[in-house]
Amino acid sequence: MSTSQKKILVTCPPMLGMIDEFRPVFEAQNLELTAANVVQTMGEEELIETVPNFHGWIIGDDPATASVLQAGKNGLLEAIVKWGVGVDNVDFDAAQKLGIPASNTPGVFGREVADLAMNYVGGLARQSFYIDREIRANFAWPKPAGISLAEKTVALVGYGDIGRNVAKRLLAADMNVNVYDPFFEEVDGLAVKPVSWPDSLQDADFIVFTAPLNPHTHHMFNHDTLNLVKKGVRIVNVGRGPVIEETALVKGMADGLIHSVGLDVFEEEPLPKNSPLRQYEQNIFGSHNGSNTSDAVRRVSLKAIDLIAGCLKS
Repeated sequence: MSTSQKKILVTCPPMLGMIDEFRPVFEAQNLELTAANVVQTMGEEELIETVPNFHGWIIGDDPATASVLQAGKNGLLEAIVKWGVGVDNVDFDAAQKLGIPASNTPGVFGREVADLAMNYVGGLARQSFYIDREIRANFAWPKPAGISLAEKTVALVGYGDIGRNVAKRLLAADMNVNVYDPFFEEVDGLAVKPVSWPDSLQDADFIVFTAPLNPHTHHMFNHDTLNLVKKGVRIVNVGRGPVIEETALVKGMADGLIHSVGLDVFEEEPLPKNSPLRQYEQNIFGSHNGSNTSDAVRRVSLKAIDLIAGCLKS
């Protein structure tokens, strides 16, 4: 190893899944790569021990807390990059106070996450995932009556890059779209209707969450909002798990208010084995994997490498 090389830790699972492709890119930037052995996230204590050994850190959904960053600052850490869009797990204020350059890669996954959201909408409408499971596991031949998408109303929560791309797909399916976003801006002339949360929630056949996690969105769907929904509503979340209070989902399904849910994200990840959500066969579960296509991972990983290299050279 050249003495001028900087050591980089990567803890982002989608990037790690294709890490061999990026090794030559790190080498070309004169960076020494360490690929963490991680499925979802590293714990805070483990990070406090590990991060100080590296000049740069490309972060997944790991808890990049003030304590972790302080430990890093006490060691070698010079710069961090949050891989992807969501930043709720990174204490950017702490990074700034510690003088650690920090960035992320916004606006990069809108289409990919929107594709998955639309997949969940269609899957819940036609119960296609349930049918597949019954055929495979029970040798059954079920024919549940689904619902058509056309003319159904969607409450779309969040209208950033992901939300706008979801809206395009919903509109292409001839659905009516009410948008809930305090920072709503009309984009591309899309025929959506801005609404204040939780007004008109009772009109929604689907509720689709794409919102980031912050103090205003935490548990924005809760036991109070549950009382406003239309019987038979289907709920999708491709944003952040804690935007939804899961006990409210469980109650809604137990009471027959909520037909089913499609969740790529959860309050606790991975989904606990004893989660009551598992008992409802029509639900669709993901593994916080909405952005993970090889095309998107390649695009964002190259950007993250450029960002970390630029910070370390400056």
